[in-house]
Order: sequence, then structure tokens, then C-alpha cells
Amino acid sequence: MGIAEMVGVVLFVAVVCLAYFAWRRLRLLRAGGVHVALRLRQDDSGRGWHLGVGRYQGDEFVWFRVLSLGSGPNQIITREGLEIDDRREPGPSETYAMPTGSTVLRCRSSTGSEIEIAMGPDALTGFLSWLESAPPGRSIPWAS
Repeated sequence: MGIAEMVGVVLFVAVVCLAYFAWRRLRLLRAGGVHVALRLRQDDSGRGWHLGVGRYQGDEFVWFRVLSLGSGPNQIITREGLEIDDRREPGPSETYAMPTGSTVLRCRSSTGSEIEIAMGPDALTGFLSWLESAPPGRSIPWAS
């Protein structure tokens, strides 16, 4: 196999992967998904953000990373025990990896793990409504 054939195979594989990423993202958005950036570790340098699509499934907010070959969610956030610790605007070094006009929420689960979620105004309204619409008997996590 010559160099031209190798380059052709590599380009073909790259085009197939890009087409799969685009198809997966459109499929998730059409199924009620919203653009969401997520960061699992706290980092003041602005690194660690990953763009993805989030979708609500009952008491779970499932997040799919945009550049992932997997078919299942990369992160599952349960409503039970989720609390918002902080709400802020993204720093200049963070805006590259977030939807336009994002607000960053630092959340903590009942297990003590922390996560940061960045989403635009419409997605933020939906996320806060989802948190507030918990079953009766559960307190609102940020109204202490």
C-alpha cells in the first residue's frame, strides 16, 4: 500500500468520524437535548471544560460529550441531593468551551462530589425548573 492510499484511508476515517459526531449531536438535540459544558474537577486556570449535550430523563440529567464515540451518556447527574453552591459568570479563559452567554453553576451532590455546569440562559432556566420540580417533601437545595 502506497503513501497515497494510506492518506486516503486516514482521510476517509476522519470524515466518517466527523459525520458520526455531527449525526450523534443532531440526534441528541432533536431528542430534547441542550448544549451544556461540564467540568468534573475544580481548576482555576479555566481548563477541563468539555462541551456536550444534556438531556433530562426523569430524575436524571444525562450528559453526552460531543467528541465521544460511545453511545451512552458520559455523566449522569441525579436530582436527589444535588445542591447549587455557587453561580458565576465564566472567566475569560473559560468562554472558549462554553455555549454563548453561559452561566456557570458549581454543584455538589449528596455524596460530596463537585461538578461545574455551564449553560446558556434558556438551558439554565430549564435546569433550575427541573431542580425545583422535585417530588413533594423535598426542599429546594439553594433556599436554606
